[in-house]
Amino acid sequence: MVKSVPLVKLPSPAMDRERIIAAIDMGTNSLHMVVVRINPTLPAFTIIDREKDTVRLGERDSATGKLKSEVMARAIATMRRFQEIAKSLKAEEIIAVATSAVRESSNGRAFLQQVADELGIQVDLISGPEEARRIYLGVLSGMEFNKEPHIIIDIGGGSTELILGNGDEPLALTSTKVGAVRLTEDFVTTDPISDEEFQYLQAYIRGMLERAVDELRSQLPPGESPHLVGTSGTIETLAMIDAQERLGEVPSPLTGYELSFQNLKELLDRLRKLSYQERLQITGMPDRRAEILLAGALIIQEAMTMLGMKSVTICERALREGIIVNWMLAHGLIEDKLRYQSAVRERSVLKIAHKYQANLDSSEIIACFALRLFDQTQGILHQWGSEERELLWAAAILHNCGVYISHSSHHKHSYYLIRHAEFLGFTETDIEIIANLARYHRKSQPKKKHDNYANLPSKEHRQMVRELSALLRLAVALDRRQIGAIADIQCDYSSKSRVLHLKLRPTDITDDCSLELWSLERKKEVFEEEYAVELVPALEQVVPVAG
Repeated sequence: MVKSVPLVKLPSPAMDRERIIAAIDMGTNSLHMVVVRINPTLPAFTIIDREKDTVRLGERDSATGKLKSEVMARAIATMRRFQEIAKSLKAEEIIAVATSAVRESSNGRAFLQQVADELGIQVDLISGPEEARRIYLGVLSGMEFNKEPHIIIDIGGGSTELILGNGDEPLALTSTKVGAVRLTEDFVTTDPISDEEFQYLQAYIRGMLERAVDELRSQLPPGESPHLVGTSGTIETLAMIDAQERLGEVPSPLTGYELSFQNLKELLDRLRKLSYQERLQITGMPDRRAEILLAGALIIQEAMTMLGMKSVTICERALREGIIVNWMLAHGLIEDKLRYQSAVRERSVLKIAHKYQANLDSSEIIACFALRLFDQTQGILHQWGSEERELLWAAAILHNCGVYISHSSHHKHSYYLIRHAEFLGFTETDIEIIANLARYHRKSQPKKKHDNYANLPSKEHRQMVRELSALLRLAVALDRRQIGAIADIQCDYSSKSRVLHLKLRPTDITDDCSLELWSLERKKEVFEEEYAVELVPALEQVVPVAG
């Protein structure tokens, strides 16, 4: 059997110097940036600056659903300002993510490419569940759960995330398309809101949240009563108004402030009777928050009603801080409280493989071969690193999941299933690459006329798919009979002749592995063309040991 190969090359020992990192959250309502100083010996981070701009990416063209050109221009101007501030604070890296507004717009990817072209900032597009996971990480960085169940609610402009966890791995991650900007634009036309519109909005929110609430309840340990934690602008604004009116001042920090359901209900009853101009007169009310606060307050009220919660505790850390924690996980700076990023990804991939009844015995063998080929040609035929290695592993595990639909053209079915699966720990670009790698494990090689390949974000991503899918093709050929006939492989490259000798060691010394050798001959052409080498496979001659 194939020798065990590590899924991911673990990072080098924890960095012993402080790092300054900036994280940007491109939300539906606002763009946020946090700049932190990371102390790797604790490990922990200290926030040294926060920035925010209400850009309203969610104000899309009503006819086409596309991001408006003027809104994109505002967003790029804000991103440029954030970039300058981050540089002035000596940030060595800017990590940026985009959420529902960009995710749902047909020109969202083109907009992110424009950001990359103009500013050199690569923005990762993340799914709803991945957004929820990073919010969870952000909250954990600022609150102690003491192993007790907590429900986190994050009300954004375009979506609401409900998360259940106890400080370890999350028990439930949900994302629902109800947000303060989305609901205001879609349902509120009167000012003050009419009773009819208010009641319709209330019923709509309840209907949309029902599935998420049911999922959380199903994962809640029997007999345990969770605490409720609220994050992000809507809930913070409601808490600040409540604190100002009841205490005469807003606590600093706001984290830990408790807003009761009764006080929230009374505040909402007032807000629904006020016009926009009257809401602006409330002490502590931000101008643009006044437009959307009513819808946001109704979301939190209905969620608390459905969950049976009497109060919500505020946490000022959310997605942007979660982006930082995620970076620390990926760089091996957190080992105890939360697991490595690779563990999150690995479980997610295996869960999808089980869902689509993939042949894991064979897939794991093929994944080992793919990683052996990757490692033994790294720095010789290619320059990809540990992140690309992990995407190759994921594609190898899932390459055959399309058989779940039909064996005919199953590589195309694999692309579709992977592209629309719910991965955790991966960006949308990561998922697109995994899907493309699986798509090209057989049949035709990547071509510009294929939409899935042509629509990859950049030339570099297309190069990655070409080169790594060529490795995956060889790995699939090496397990042609799906019985583990090849025990190990060894690459020996001659730079002078540009020949790659591939030595195969059989599991059974009496097996000539003719089918695997035949399959390699058929599949090596794409590899040879991509890497400009000649591949010469040969079965290692094993000499039996005398008894």
